[in-house]
Amino acid sequence: MNHTTTNNMSTEKQRPALTIRHLNVDLSQGFPRHWMGENAFVSHLFNAQSMSFPIGEQYFIDSVRAALPLITNKDLQSQIKGFIGQEATHRQIHQQYNAELEKQGLHYWIEPYVAWRIKTAKNLGVKNNLAVTMAYEHFTAIFSDGVLSETQWIADAAEPLKTLWTWHSIEETEHKSVAFDAYHAIGGGYLRRIAWFLYVSLLFSIDTLLQTTHCLYRDGELFKTKTWGQAIKFCVGRGGLLRFSFPHYLRYFKPRFQPWQRNNLSLTEDWLKNRQSSYRQISGNN
Repeated sequence: MNHTTTNNMSTEKQRPALTIRHLNVDLSQGFPRHWMGENAFVSHLFNAQSMSFPIGEQYFIDSVRAALPLITNKDLQSQIKGFIGQEATHRQIHQQYNAELEKQGLHYWIEPYVAWRIKTAKNLGVKNNLAVTMAYEHFTAIFSDGVLSETQWIADAAEPLKTLWTWHSIEETEHKSVAFDAYHAIGGGYLRRIAWFLYVSLLFSIDTLLQTTHCLYRDGELFKTKTWGQAIKFCVGRGGLLRFSFPHYLRYFKPRFQPWQRNNLSLTEDWLKNRQSSYRQISGNN
């Protein structure tokens, strides 16, 4: 038995049952252009992530679904089905979010390029697509961890987007290990995992930079000193995005890495308990 398998087994009890929820928000009423406390940079950084979710999360769904016939573990099969359900609800709500961004004159500028990459990825095979998916899921898990633990990130966010990003981050936290576990269950190894992670690291950074910059340009905020002051503070200030993310990013390179080595479920519990009016449960995965 290899180290990764042993480590996965040791953390199995930490993994939550995956509940599929519908978020009770109405995005059709719109929201402010600088909905993140009048901060143009952070608003558009989050907007850029939202724009990528419908097409990206469909790719994740397809990747884990392709692995499902190869999985014999019943618990993992159930986790995969829960993952698919949660990601499907994320796609739907972010399509609504992005439709409102379109009304503000903001569109997913890099979508044709991303769609082309996804189309060509169909030829990579199940293991490689899972490796790509779990790399993106690691980035999403880090971002979600920051949203939940560095509460200042979205403290000034306008509703309903504050609720939306909290809910999305909670569910990304809940299923952060599913693609990883599926990859290793079908025999995926360390070198393939790291090679695709380096590739995804480059793509994720470029995509985020290009789309955020484009949104700022369309908004007339790109060349303002205030905007780049906001960027520096959010990215490298105390508790900022890069300073928070980098240690978590590096952990992925450990041969015995497993996402639930950081058990941050406690960050989700209070909100789910106290904000039950914000969502309704569609199905549970027990």
